[in-house]
Amino acid sequence: MKMKWKSGAAVLMMASMLLTAACGGNATTGGAKDTAAKGGDTPKPADKKIVLGFAQVGAESGWRTANTKSIQDSAKEAGIELKFSDAQQKQENQIKAIRSYIAQKVDVIAFSPVVESGWDTVLKEAKDANIPVVLTDRAVDSKDTSLYRTFLGSDFVEEGRNAGKWLLEKVKDQKGPVNIVELQGTTGSAPAIDRKKGFEEVIKDNANLKIVKSQTGDFTRAKGKEVMEAFIKSAKAENTKMDVLYAHNDDMALGAIQALEEAGMKPGKDILIISMDGTKDAFQAMKDGKINVIIECNPLMGPQVMQIVKDIVAGKEVPKRILTKEGVFPQETAAKELPNRQY
Repeated sequence: MKMKWKSGAAVLMMASMLLTAACGGNATTGGAKDTAAKGGDTPKPADKKIVLGFAQVGAESGWRTANTKSIQDSAKEAGIELKFSDAQQKQENQIKAIRSYIAQKVDVIAFSPVVESGWDTVLKEAKDANIPVVLTDRAVDSKDTSLYRTFLGSDFVEEGRNAGKWLLEKVKDQKGPVNIVELQGTTGSAPAIDRKKGFEEVIKDNANLKIVKSQTGDFTRAKGKEVMEAFIKSAKAENTKMDVLYAHNDDMALGAIQALEEAGMKPGKDILIISMDGTKDAFQAMKDGKINVIIECNPLMGPQVMQIVKDIVAGKEVPKRILTKEGVFPQETAAKELPNRQY
């Protein structure tokens, strides 16, 4: 009986050791906990569907609508389960959505930040939960870059520079002052900050070029029209001329065009109009002679987002910054390019 008891105890001990090794524990062969501790990702089994939580800014413009559709369509094509939320341009809604994704233990979180600041706390929560974060379209100003895996989007500063370079060339032979009015994007957002920065960087050495009015139009057509109406009223009261409108997106430019026409002015002729994004409506307006140049900002980044998500889940390294391809389209290209617009 003693021999049988000892033999049984030995078998139980060996089974226990094998079970511990199989669960990962602290064995040198590693496991999910070891990988997380080292700051890496545990590759997801091939037969498990990837779950992506995406917190969108809102639906404030044609560009954003196209961006959302690209994300949704690309997720479906890639076989990725998408949990999608619309923040309605409110940071608190995005933070709530991100926390919901953390609680649901999604594989990856992606979002386009409403504004640049105020994200460290929630991003730290995602990092502590070992959920990688991808920034799309807009960046954050966090000093701790380990809080997100990568940023996919445009170089907004370069977009601003391109707008400034086009204007310098356009008015190089013009004598006297060139008064510029500016419709900025949402206050505190990366594109608003950077597009202004890049534009001013290029024009600052030309004493003739001066931004005389600058106000946010919140990236919407209605607000762009409202602010432009105020600019027109102010210009009349001060007896000053507006030579150039620099709009941070197409929707604000289109709203401003409506205000200008209602005031009896000819947009594109009485006032040069620089717009950004490259929506179909804006290209039509440019073909009609109402916009003089469009600096493209490509919203169709869905396929790139899904590939990044797949690479991260597979445990692959991804670049910290990935840029989208874009161009500059002056008025003379409008007729040719209009049929190519997908949004």
